[in-house]
Amino acid sequence: MSEQLTNLSLAWGQGNVAARDQLIPLVYGELSRIASNYQRYERGNHTLQTSALVNEAYLRLVNQSVP
Repeated sequence: MSEQLTNLSLAWGQGNVAARDQLIPLVYGELSRIASNYQRYERGNHTLQTSALVNEAYLRLVNQSVP
């Protein structure tokens, strides 16, 4: 799986938008898991939700400029 992620990341970096479209769903679950773990350690009255963290990470990924 990590080789597939690496290959897709490299292809995306070279301008292959189809590779990006394959990569994002593969990492979305992992991003969600990481965000959920971080949320466990936040104070009880915080307002940020796990989905908001994951969506912010997604937006940062897809809005990167491709050389």
